[in-house]
Amino acid sequence: GGGNMFQSNQVASALHEHFAVPKFATGIMLAFAVGVVIIGGIRRIGQVASRIVPFMCVIYMIGGLIVILMNIRVLPEVFKLIFEGAFSGTAAFGGFAGAGVRQVLMQGVRRATFSNEAGLGSAPIAHAAAKTKEPIREGLVGMLGPFIDTILICSTTALVILTTGAWNNADGLSGVNMTILAFDTGLPGFGKYVVSAGVTLFAYSTMISWSYYGEKCIEYLAGSGAIKPYRWAYVIAMFIGCVVRFQPVLDFSDIMYACMIVPNLIGTIFLATRVRDAMNDYMSRFSSE
Repeated sequence: GGGNMFQSNQVASALHEHFAVPKFATGIMLAFAVGVVIIGGIRRIGQVASRIVPFMCVIYMIGGLIVILMNIRVLPEVFKLIFEGAFSGTAAFGGFAGAGVRQVLMQGVRRATFSNEAGLGSAPIAHAAAKTKEPIREGLVGMLGPFIDTILICSTTALVILTTGAWNNADGLSGVNMTILAFDTGLPGFGKYVVSAGVTLFAYSTMISWSYYGEKCIEYLAGSGAIKPYRWAYVIAMFIGCVVRFQPVLDFSDIMYACMIVPNLIGTIFLATRVRDAMNDYMSRFSSE
């Protein structure tokens, strides 16, 4: 219920705010679109989404870079604002610098888990299914995910929001709605379509991916007989995410992610020496080729 509820909530919020689509209608649409893939087994839709999303990612990046370049004169002020907010009392509502850094780090880690899954142990389920003779090589491929998601996509989003001044004129908007406001400010009449289409496709592909992660986990815990009920519960949770307010969904997702991160990072610490040895072996063989 963590990842899929958050994704469906953001899509429903964006379509309702900017296109007046009722949230329950978005919930029905998403539940059907994902359900036919994970319950009905129509995998071709998922394959199509996997082809569209990289294209949408490129369009999103190009749109973001255009907005940033149009406002390039304010970039120095933006970076100054970022560092002042991170390392001053502003970030902690008047507290001392240490409190500000702590608050920024905490919020950064929480939001980063949404953008790239690093530390959750979810994406490795997909990478583990890859057919390769070199697990370390697959691990290196997996490291591209956090770089693309956080360093490229999220940094572009942040700079668009800051350079257009949308963060200061959002009138209570947050999340995807603030991003749409920023893009539409920079690209009037066009930006909201880029972000809305991107969010919908990104969310759709993410929800299909997370359904697979959950399937593998429930199969391990309760056997293959539990997969079908899990799929129905997954789709229902998606619909609930559309019609519930943003903050409760965000809080619930944070709690669910914390439940994943704690045991996963403990396991990572215990496996660190084995990964290091495998990495050294791979690099020594790679350098000698």
